[in-house]
Amino acid sequence: MSGNTLGTLFTVTTFGESHGPAIGCVVDGCPPGLELSELDIQPELDRRRPGTSRHVTQRQEPDRVEILSGVYEGKTTGTPIALLIRNEDQRSKDYGNIVETFRPGHADFTYWKKYGIRDPRGGGRSSARLTAPAVGAAAIAKKWLLQEFGTTFHGGMTALGDIAIPVVDWSHSAHNPFFAPTDDASLIAKLESTMDALRKDGDSIGARIDVLARNVPVGLGEPIYDKLDAEIAYVMMGINAVKGVEIGAGFESIRQRGSEHGDEMSAAGFLGNNAGGILGGISSGQDITVSLAIKPTSSIRVPRQSIDKAGQSVMVETFGRHDPCVGIRATPIAEAMLALVLMDHALRHRAQCGFGR
Repeated sequence: MSGNTLGTLFTVTTFGESHGPAIGCVVDGCPPGLELSELDIQPELDRRRPGTSRHVTQRQEPDRVEILSGVYEGKTTGTPIALLIRNEDQRSKDYGNIVETFRPGHADFTYWKKYGIRDPRGGGRSSARLTAPAVGAAAIAKKWLLQEFGTTFHGGMTALGDIAIPVVDWSHSAHNPFFAPTDDASLIAKLESTMDALRKDGDSIGARIDVLARNVPVGLGEPIYDKLDAEIAYVMMGINAVKGVEIGAGFESIRQRGSEHGDEMSAAGFLGNNAGGILGGISSGQDITVSLAIKPTSSIRVPRQSIDKAGQSVMVETFGRHDPCVGIRATPIAEAMLALVLMDHALRHRAQCGFGR
């Protein structure tokens, strides 16, 4: 099964399944000499892990990370870094009723058609659980980028269904279960009640997630076919449930005139950032801004029409522990994927051009 490795110089290869004994990744290309321990990685995994509030899946996974290689006496050696996260709370019996059928909106049908076999337990390889190793790998990238350039990552949910969430301050995302960048208690209460109603109905909803990177060096990106924005969109679309990606103004640019959209410049710098920090596929030094459209969770209790392996019509109900909105835990994942792309392009730029121009 190809398609499990991300990156060119800083590569991440993930392995495992949702209900297997463990998941993990191998990170290759990390520069040597970076101080690294499990304590650098665990906080990012804790942000993403399940069971953190009543609004997400109650699968209780501690997601404790183990570094198996690539670190000696507390520093990276330049050799592959293997990260392991053991699965400890599988309930495979919850999926016994879908072994012979296909859940609408899931990869069940396409995996079976492509490979002739599928793991129905929690989606197997197609499960969002496989975002955990990528988040762990990105913790390494975030630390290196922060030390080298002062690059920081911020994000949050800016819409839950048709409820808009204004960005007050990105720091607020750390203080509520929705990663909402607001301190409006009434708005958080509205989000809470919406989720409670969805769970009662056995249904789900979509979300919008915004992420950005600050203090990004100028020059990252390799036109024509490895443009920075193209590769960001590519990896973001690889996140489970992402159905749309915007860079900068995105689809809002349809309604803008050129006199409004083109970011003017002065001696003090850029006067706008409709480009989202990327011009001609190369980072401009401005904040890189990305927005994601997250589809409603496909695993819901509402009975829906489908077919079985024999092609016969059936009704499918999905049981088990699922997020009524997968977007709730998507912020740290989106930040992680952005960090992995920037890390890879920073190393590619250093190899080709160096820094300090």
